[in-house]
Amino acid sequence: MAKDVQGLGIIIVGCGKVGSTLIEQLSKEGHDITIIDKNAQKVQELTNLYDIMGIVGNGASYSTQMEAGIEETDLIIAVTESDELNLLCCTVAKRVGNCAAIARVRTPDYSKEVNYLREKLGLAMIINPELEAAKEMARILYLPTTLEVNSFAHGQAELIKFKIPEGNVLDGVEIMSLGRSISTKVLICAVERDGEVYIPSGNTKLHKDDVISVVSSRKLVKSFLEDIGFRTKRVRDTMIIGGGKAAYYLAVQLLHMGISVKIIESDRERCEELSALLPKAIIINGDGTDEELLKEEGIEETQSFVPLTGIDEENIMLTLYARQVSDAKVITKLNRIQFRDVIGQLDLGSVIYPRYITSEAIIAYVRAKKDSKNSNNIETLYHMFDHRVEAIEFLVEKESEVTDIPLMDLSLKKNLLISFINRNGTIIIPGGNDCIKVGDTVMIVTTHTGFNGIRDILK
Repeated sequence: MAKDVQGLGIIIVGCGKVGSTLIEQLSKEGHDITIIDKNAQKVQELTNLYDIMGIVGNGASYSTQMEAGIEETDLIIAVTESDELNLLCCTVAKRVGNCAAIARVRTPDYSKEVNYLREKLGLAMIINPELEAAKEMARILYLPTTLEVNSFAHGQAELIKFKIPEGNVLDGVEIMSLGRSISTKVLICAVERDGEVYIPSGNTKLHKDDVISVVSSRKLVKSFLEDIGFRTKRVRDTMIIGGGKAAYYLAVQLLHMGISVKIIESDRERCEELSALLPKAIIINGDGTDEELLKEEGIEETQSFVPLTGIDEENIMLTLYARQVSDAKVITKLNRIQFRDVIGQLDLGSVIYPRYITSEAIIAYVRAKKDSKNSNNIETLYHMFDHRVEAIEFLVEKESEVTDIPLMDLSLKKNLLISFINRNGTIIIPGGNDCIKVGDTVMIVTTHTGFNGIRDILK
């Protein structure tokens, strides 16, 4: 497999939603990609679209992997629909090649054994899109006035996104004078206004209907929201439509947080399974798209509503209906990513794309691997505002041009903010006199893409 100096040789097995998202992202970042899928049409479509190699076949087969160049590959990523096939692909690859391996595993039974499987099979990462999506939904329901909540620094820092309502204290305020009205240490790191996204400066004036992203230490997020007049109490109860894997994972998270859960699922057998798995939840066997049933089960009174039917159109319709008849906090899970402009204009509350959550974790790993020679590991990566902004957390492992120099003396690229420094678990919202030190993790928010190491922040 011919490899350029910068990129990694990557084999992706499975060209479904997550596979194609990964192909799109990783090919942009200059990696040498070979895809394997049994579906010849899918392989043909993707090889026509991107500059990649394609092989039609079974990704777990030794001869198919040899044909794909497994012996020279740096990384294999198995994201087929089958957990077992993904684990087998990685096991075969580890025996044959000297590569890292990532498997997508979604079944709850395996999820409890992730650490064991990863260690015994020698995998770099096991990723579960439904579980990750459920964690993100649970974080949002814990802070229901936000549109998104992403966590960094092993949960010590949070990046929250919300819309400024009319008459709010932030409406008409310049960022540099925020400190006068708000005592909590926060940093506003991105502003979306009229479809444009900006990395703000101190002179940026905030307005109603701006969608802003704010970073703070986890302990202070609530008091910041209270300072600006937002309700911060978590929801008391939630109604989930559909009883698939995502619903199960979300219910487990919410019950653990003391939030009561009602799931409406049309398949009787699945309802019985869920009743056994989730004895504290209320499981209703019925059609979750039936208006009468929804009213009967209390949609008008519920504090939060999450449609997880597996069909995007149904989820969107249910969200819009819930918006009309109740004041519930709504979260909309979408699998497909077409028509995002149209979807952006609908009032769908918080929108979650599991395939992006999966691909971001994998891309963070790939970038860190690509840059491991420079010892700057990427700990966390999130794409924000439809991939127009990246939030990246780097671990600073050794001295470089960015360490031990006051931030105000660094020659930083434009459209970039150093949002926090995590020093031994203490979150520092940095000022000009602060320095980055070896051992810190540092979060950058930028409209540039493809940063691999902390030194990329310099001009």
